[in-house]
Amino acid sequence: MSADDYLIFRPDDVDLSQSPLRKSLGEPTYVLGAFNPGLARLPGGNLLLMVRVAEALREPVAGGFARTIRWTPEGYGLDRHPLAGVEMSDPRTFALKGRHPPLLGLTSLSWLLPVELTGDAREVVKVHYDKAIEPSASWQDYGIEDARISLVGGSWWMTVCSVSAERHCTAMYHSVNGLDYKPLGIVLDHQNKDMLLFEGKPGGKYMALTRPLGEQYFAYPDESPWAGGPAIQMATSPDGLHWRPSEAPGIRARKGTSTSLRMGGGAQPILTPEGWLVLYHGVEKRETVGVYRTFWALLDRDDPTRVIRQEDGAPLLEAAPTLTADIAHQMYLPTPVVFTTGIADAGDHYVVASGEADLACRITHIPKLVFR
Repeated sequence: MSADDYLIFRPDDVDLSQSPLRKSLGEPTYVLGAFNPGLARLPGGNLLLMVRVAEALREPVAGGFARTIRWTPEGYGLDRHPLAGVEMSDPRTFALKGRHPPLLGLTSLSWLLPVELTGDAREVVKVHYDKAIEPSASWQDYGIEDARISLVGGSWWMTVCSVSAERHCTAMYHSVNGLDYKPLGIVLDHQNKDMLLFEGKPGGKYMALTRPLGEQYFAYPDESPWAGGPAIQMATSPDGLHWRPSEAPGIRARKGTSTSLRMGGGAQPILTPEGWLVLYHGVEKRETVGVYRTFWALLDRDDPTRVIRQEDGAPLLEAAPTLTADIAHQMYLPTPVVFTTGIADAGDHYVVASGEADLACRITHIPKLVFR
């Protein structure tokens, strides 16, 4: 284990007595994972992790039913699905049998917990339970997931994935101090996830990476270098709320690489002397979840729709079993997963935040020379 690569926040670090669910849910729960944290530098120099807390029922199956937690305006309650009608091959979800397109239920409900770190990201300063973010509308009644934070124009913009039976969408939150966030509503509709705002305004407009998903894609010509399937796209906005997709293709999976199943944005794009630096995840098909790794790319400074370098051979980060050795009893995924979600400048290196194994928050210090 390297002194510059470590877990900073784990499931047992969450005090569930202060969970938003405790206000109305009487069923026993536990922390399935505290992971995939957005990362931001606060005005005073400290760092903020916006940690996704996946809170799960101790008894997800009871009385012949699979149960899932759901938010309502009156409080948190339970939905029940007859066990004979569901499949549970993925530990994070269950699927209703015989439904196409697939209809899923979650084995946990996620909310967001702000965790303040020292400026070097080596110690926890404070866990801000009083500023936790929980579902507040029917379109996020199954949880809020995977925050990404960008500092643009002197304020902080945070995207989250909101989950419900109505839609699986991206919502925006805004802060003037990096710590207190106000909801601004839905900005991208169903299955358009992994939205990350550039930390700056190329061409004078807000710009973001997006990742639309679907069940149907079309093949490139056989001689094409592209693998096809889900890709990282781009969009621009005059105000950070109304988004227009770019006509140029974004970052795409190439044939012969380990990103053939899926890819998506990881850390918010930041401007470097070489161009806009993007850390992204690529997924290799294996078992039900796949293997997640972190790769990187550089986008043109003036025209970020132009990819000038794409490092998709050797991964920048892979899952590190040594990091989770002392919490191996809490592991539940069948395959290795690292999911990068934030980056911060730290002088001669970058602080990179990731979710490790959908379980804990990982911090990695990476020299800037790596990206030159």
